[in-house]
Amino acid sequence: MDFKSIFKLLSFIGMTLSLFFSFTLLIGLIYGEAYANMALFVSSFFALNAAMWLTLRGHSIKLGIKESILAVNLLWLLLGIAGAVPLLLYTDITPASAFFEAISGFTTTGATVFTDIESLDKMILFHRSLMHWLGGMGIIVLGVGLLSLINPTGSLALFKAEATGVQMEKLTPKIKHTAMSLWGVYILLTLLDTFLLKLFGMGWFDALNHAFSTISTGGFSTKNSSLGAFDSDGIIWVTTLFMILSGINFLAHLRLFFRDGSGYRSEEVKWYIALFLLMSILLTIIHADLSGESIYYSLKHSMFSVASVMTTTGFATVDYGSWSNLAISVLFVAMLIGGNAGSTAGGVKVIRYVIIFKTLFSEFKRILHPSAILYVFVDGNRLKERVLSLTFGFFVLYIMTVAALTVYIYAKGLDVMTALSGALAMVGNIGPGFSKVGPAENFAFFSDFDKIVLSAGMIVGRLECYTVFILFTSAFWKRF
Repeated sequence: MDFKSIFKLLSFIGMTLSLFFSFTLLIGLIYGEAYANMALFVSSFFALNAAMWLTLRGHSIKLGIKESILAVNLLWLLLGIAGAVPLLLYTDITPASAFFEAISGFTTTGATVFTDIESLDKMILFHRSLMHWLGGMGIIVLGVGLLSLINPTGSLALFKAEATGVQMEKLTPKIKHTAMSLWGVYILLTLLDTFLLKLFGMGWFDALNHAFSTISTGGFSTKNSSLGAFDSDGIIWVTTLFMILSGINFLAHLRLFFRDGSGYRSEEVKWYIALFLLMSILLTIIHADLSGESIYYSLKHSMFSVASVMTTTGFATVDYGSWSNLAISVLFVAMLIGGNAGSTAGGVKVIRYVIIFKTLFSEFKRILHPSAILYVFVDGNRLKERVLSLTFGFFVLYIMTVAALTVYIYAKGLDVMTALSGALAMVGNIGPGFSKVGPAENFAFFSDFDKIVLSAGMIVGRLECYTVFILFTSAFWKRF
């Protein structure tokens, strides 16, 4: 294991992160807030990472798959600690709560421990949203793009360790160019969302923060009542649209810049849109029938809520946790689905369900026709057995992780709905669940130790199980 390469990489990303954190100082300067402590932290953090970089400057970074996996896991600990420091400097929460909030930010989960968000300094509000935005596309992807400055080798292995989904696809000749192109699309969508939110009545600060949270499918808001604080249908519809767009594979958006719309015609996107529309219509009918609200009101909030839960964003316009049990059941299904592979959304991902069900139907046919030679195809491409096994393996690990966390929360004396939805919200990086962790509640009531456990659940979900659990196998540490 080349630990020098790992620490040199982490120091490089740490310096990059400190530069992004300096934008928080700009917010403090603009709004006249006390930014001295933040300035001291940013400069110290940069200096510490720069010192490590200079110490290892003579070492050439060479990243194999083992080094990449370990680097990614260590990076998330670094992010949690670095993101927690400003929260400790400017709020009165405990270190465990600050770590939970930072991990929730970088993993784009959106669960919070703050009970009065509007009382926080604008620097801290921006810091929370910035963590979302950086974590959305994956800070490793940013590192891959910049890594070409110091080492053109090893980038592919690192990208694979972080990138979500079933298979990685390259649209440009070099992986670093693909990574940077994805960031270009990411920034463009963020700017477009910001301007539209401003157009429909948000101030620039709120618009930028909510755009950061929307495109990253994070869910942190600058208001206690989330998007419900803004009395604007335009804001609700714009946010719904951009949540759905952010839940689509970003490679599909990138293809569009090459005048290729085929990415939007994939089976995954078709099922994603179909499931979203189906659940939105079903929820609209249920809510309109039981609440007596108008069809338009029910449709507006139903589409927003389904988009928020399905894309694992976690925004809320109303307390959907107080709707009927039937309505909650629909949203619970949305929690289980997730967005597209290659998107900023969390969850199981639609493509995995497509593969699982196609494989099951193939097995049904095999039972009826034992001598038949059957394969699984997605978008006309035959899937390898390794992809099928990885998909089923991930699903088993995902369910086992959710089950273990559910048992843990339930053992703390909480009700079943809080335990199950809370576990799904953590591992799926969704944010709010139901009952005591619903959209109108927060996670402040958990103990410090509980928050560390929940933070681990968020990291496992963000790295899609394999990358974390492989560390606990003897094969990973063996030398070949």
